[in-house]
Amino acid sequence: MDLDTSHNADRRLAAVHRFGTAFIGLVLVGFGVTSLFVRLPLFDTRGEVVAGLSTNGALGFVSVAVGSLLVGAAVVGGTYSSTVSTLVGAGFVASGLVNLYLMSTDYNILAFSMPNVIFSFVVGILMLTVGMYGRFTGGLPEDNPYRRHRERRRSLRRGTAPAGAAR
Repeated sequence: MDLDTSHNADRRLAAVHRFGTAFIGLVLVGFGVTSLFVRLPLFDTRGEVVAGLSTNGALGFVSVAVGSLLVGAAVVGGTYSSTVSTLVGAGFVASGLVNLYLMSTDYNILAFSMPNVIFSFVVGILMLTVGMYGRFTGGLPEDNPYRRHRERRRSLRRGTAPAGAAR
């Protein structure tokens, strides 16, 4: 297999991880700031509708915090951005499941409604896709940085490090 040396695989993957993470982070920060400007009660279980989603003060704060984490991860980039995106995506899917159950109870402290649950699932799947892109598959190309890292670790374990690899 001939490697494409005109493009750096690390930069292409970093761009996907960074831009995807930053975009979703900015959307969350925008939603959170908008819902905080409405000055809703902190733990109101019914909430008010902002941008099509039910929200209260607590959900506004959580949205700003998670969005800021994602934007920060995008600034750092690389594997950190990928890992944070994957973990946050799994958290969104889990949040959607938990809040689907809590939606009709008095414990709905984030004022979730069905559009919020659907949003959590969609954002969670998007974040998982962005975080896992080019990282978790068996058929990675030879110039993929994650494949090179795995092969380097594997050869160090066997004691047959390739030329130029640090022990």
